[in-house]
Amino acid sequence: MKNISRLRYFIYLSLIIIGGCTTGKKALQKGDYDASVEKSVSRLQNSPKNSEAMEVLKTAYGLALQDHLRKIEEAKMSNDLFRWESVMYDYQKINQLADDINSCPACLAIVPNPSKYIAELADSKYNAAGARYSSGLGFLRENNRQAAKKAYYEFEKTLNLQPNYKDAKAKMEDAYWAAVTRVVVQPIIVNSGMYKLSADYFQQQIDQYIAKYSRNKFVIFYGEEQATSQKVVPDQVLSLNFDDFVVGQTYVKERVEKLKRDSVVIGETRDKKPVYGTVKATLSIFEKNISSSGLLDMSITDWKTRKLVRQQKFPGTYIWRDSWASYKGDDRALSNQQLAITRRKEQLPPPPSALFLEFTKPIYNQLVDDIGYYYNNY
Repeated sequence: MKNISRLRYFIYLSLIIIGGCTTGKKALQKGDYDASVEKSVSRLQNSPKNSEAMEVLKTAYGLALQDHLRKIEEAKMSNDLFRWESVMYDYQKINQLADDINSCPACLAIVPNPSKYIAELADSKYNAAGARYSSGLGFLRENNRQAAKKAYYEFEKTLNLQPNYKDAKAKMEDAYWAAVTRVVVQPIIVNSGMYKLSADYFQQQIDQYIAKYSRNKFVIFYGEEQATSQKVVPDQVLSLNFDDFVVGQTYVKERVEKLKRDSVVIGETRDKKPVYGTVKATLSIFEKNISSSGLLDMSITDWKTRKLVRQQKFPGTYIWRDSWASYKGDDRALSNQQLAITRRKEQLPPPPSALFLEFTKPIYNQLVDDIGYYYNNY
């Protein structure tokens, strides 16, 4: 019986503690009136007769309303250009508290007519949109790319606040095109018919990258043909040229090893006993490396001033390797691994066009990383 009594006591104590945590009393004591209202409402929705939650709601709601109205008056009297956003935020919080209370029948017995400021909220949103719109116009009048970028975001905020505010949508479009950097990418020229197909493939990879580029909405890439057909006047021209490339430099190295192995059965006696001796062989190992490499120059030029604004060089190397071997002498002097390599034949290397393509792969990776780095926050 004593254990049952203790258990009931602990359950009762736990309920008191949980009740104190969920009625909003602690939030009220800390001065977080909004949270106090929210918790007391939640508690009364589940336990409509909770006296502590009723008392908390009555006190917390009055203080929350008073606090938000004070902040609204202070914001209206400030010189902050965007003060109406602060006003709007506090009206939204007041209205949210009212909605919470209206969704709880037990709460309405405590706060019968929670205040809502619908017209005031609408006016503050309109005024906030006007402030952002005026800020956008100011940036747009500066007539430079960075300011136009700021103007774009101001008009975007205007439309988020007031979707049909004056001509904000058109101004946002104007700001966008004033902020955009148009980059024309010139095609790579390779003066060799042998490598034309590989160079074309490399160019296609670059074209696909610039066509899908979307990290910075204020940078648009154009291929040269596209720019010509659309009569695009570029802000910058990105040129790509191979300073130099070498395909198929061949190096063959021969390594000769003298091999011998002792205690190898080399025969038998008349009475069929094994005869042990030493066997020898000469192993010639051939290693062929075919190296292909190139250096790509990337230069970015300002179209109006013709000044070079960025230049980078990207190296790339690909080495095709082959190995085989031959031997003279007794194959028993060779290990299994050595014997296996002697069974290999010299392989035909890939064609030059394939070697060209291979050394451009590391160049491509460096190139797109650098383009991304340069233009992502341009």
